[in-house]
Amino acid sequence: MKILYLITGLGGGGAEKVVADLADQMFQRGYQVKIAYLKGEVVVRPENREIELVYLGLESVKNSKSVYKKYKELLQKFQPDVVHAHMVHANIFARISRIFFPVPKLICTAHSNNEGGKGRMFAYRLTHHLSDLTTNVSQSASQSFEALGAVPKNGITTVYNGINLNRFHSPEQTDHEMRLSLGLLDSDVMLLAVGRLHEAKDYPNLFNAIEILLKNNIEYKHLHLYVVGDGDLKLELEQLIIDKELKNQVHLLGRRNDIPQLMSAADIFILSSSFEGFGLVVAEAMACETYVVATDCGGVKEVMGGFGTLVPKSDSKLLAEAIEQVLQLDSSEKDNNCIGALQYVKNTLALDNIVGQWIEIYES
Repeated sequence: MKILYLITGLGGGGAEKVVADLADQMFQRGYQVKIAYLKGEVVVRPENREIELVYLGLESVKNSKSVYKKYKELLQKFQPDVVHAHMVHANIFARISRIFFPVPKLICTAHSNNEGGKGRMFAYRLTHHLSDLTTNVSQSASQSFEALGAVPKNGITTVYNGINLNRFHSPEQTDHEMRLSLGLLDSDVMLLAVGRLHEAKDYPNLFNAIEILLKNNIEYKHLHLYVVGDGDLKLELEQLIIDKELKNQVHLLGRRNDIPQLMSAADIFILSSSFEGFGLVVAEAMACETYVVATDCGGVKEVMGGFGTLVPKSDSKLLAEAIEQVLQLDSSEKDNNCIGALQYVKNTLALDNIVGQWIEIYES
């Protein structure tokens, strides 16, 4: 079987990691695989360098005709049995392109509760019939698509994102070495957040919570929050850190290639998002046996499976209280939670299991 993955871009987000992992796993199982991406630079790529990445060049709407031509040539040459598109631009592009050039099977996967407002939801609804199957990454996200009218009732299937647990078994550095590299003492508290510097991640909510913690208890002067990721809001968030006088406590690390090691070393992993389709980084932190505090948005509750601590979104006071409560937990209680969370991830989100579900879908 030949599988073509089509994605909007290969930047540093969760959807991109999912597609790269899927491509690797399908290639290992003997399938012929390529990845085509519409735009942007390549940040995430499959581990197997034999998997070809095809740039289509949709950096502007004016390029649409030439992009379609490249895509058509790719389809003619590769002749995939399945085109599996991911994210809104790739999904709509693949559907419209199918009007002009047929493909045997088209699957479209959304990765959020709402991929960009009413216009995009209307585009999904208008082109729904052009896809053989539409999926989303959590029950919450699928229900949201139905409620927003992006799909007809019962017109969407949920398939969770899978996590490659092999990445989290043997860190290259010990937790002590990682903390030392960040300039932390054993007595310091390390908080970690991972995600694009984007409005959806609601980092101001998290910074407000840190500010509240510091005002309420002078002991938390030894607390440090590290944020991994890059994005359009970098300058704005840097200024916010200065305005809140948090330069000694909040550190923007940019892009990193050692996220599992950072997660393992952290005392608490925090997700402060206002919306998420799935929350892959939450599952990754759970796989590292790191306690998670997260906002209850999108599919995050499903990912956490009753472990960690959920708080309402956009409530900095409650987020601060949750962080403080976890810091005061008995170590055995915290450890038991983390062990249970890891087992839940193994049982529910292990990549091998999710890949098996996709193979059934591809071959049906």
